[in-house]
Amino acid sequence: MKKAVFFDIDGTLLDCINGIMDITPRVKMAIRKLQEKGDYVFIATGRPYAFLSSALLDFGFDGFVLTNGSYVILNDKCLYKEAIDKEVIIELTSNFEKHDIEYILQGEKYSYIKDEHKKLHSFYDTYNISKKYLEGNYKLEDVDIYKIEMLCENTHGIDYCLSLEDKCFNYIYNSEDGSFELYSKRSSKASGILKILDFLNIPLENSYAFGDGKNDIEMLSTVGCGIAMGNADDYVKGYAKKVTDTVQNDGVALEIEKFIL
Repeated sequence: MKKAVFFDIDGTLLDCINGIMDITPRVKMAIRKLQEKGDYVFIATGRPYAFLSSALLDFGFDGFVLTNGSYVILNDKCLYKEAIDKEVIIELTSNFEKHDIEYILQGEKYSYIKDEHKKLHSFYDTYNISKKYLEGNYKLEDVDIYKIEMLCENTHGIDYCLSLEDKCFNYIYNSEDGSFELYSKRSSKASGILKILDFLNIPLENSYAFGDGKNDIEMLSTVGCGIAMGNADDYVKGYAKKVTDTVQNDGVALEIEKFIL
């Protein structure tokens, strides 16, 4: 029976903050061995398509669970998508403007960010995000949005963003840099993974996931075996069945080699 293995990007396959901008050779080799056995390999990320590097897109993954499960690609075709209601997007962006919150609207292929959001642009430069699929000129009524990320630098902006959890949204807040991720409560990496497993008729016990962040908790606790990175918070590790080493020490490869293969 084939297996399906899902990989988070940031803090799992990559560590852009600490200079690991591409999948390391040992991890690449381990993933290739899975493919050689006929197993499936997928990316499961909070990132939208626009934030995927050409190296990730060209690697040969079988599909992508994007924007925390609200947009799912299998074999280069959309398997599932659920955009946020346009009227909700219009209301949110209006309030973001009032509270001096910089934001990016994440769509299917393109993501939409105003040129004047300089600090948010700089934030993504840190992660080596290409501007190829970033669009500054857009009309809200013409685009479908699956996730929003915001950057807040004042108390009233942070308070407003925190209040959105009561409006059918999940959010992830990083107090160190004032960044937020906002997405529908109906979507998660786990929900996207389950759609892929159902389509491919792969039993849950034959699924594995690697992750390190709070948006990985659902998938780590849902798949047959969730594997937390050594660099993950202890809180996240509590939801995993296994804990491997850090990104720097090729944690993904170690667990693939000694456990999954």
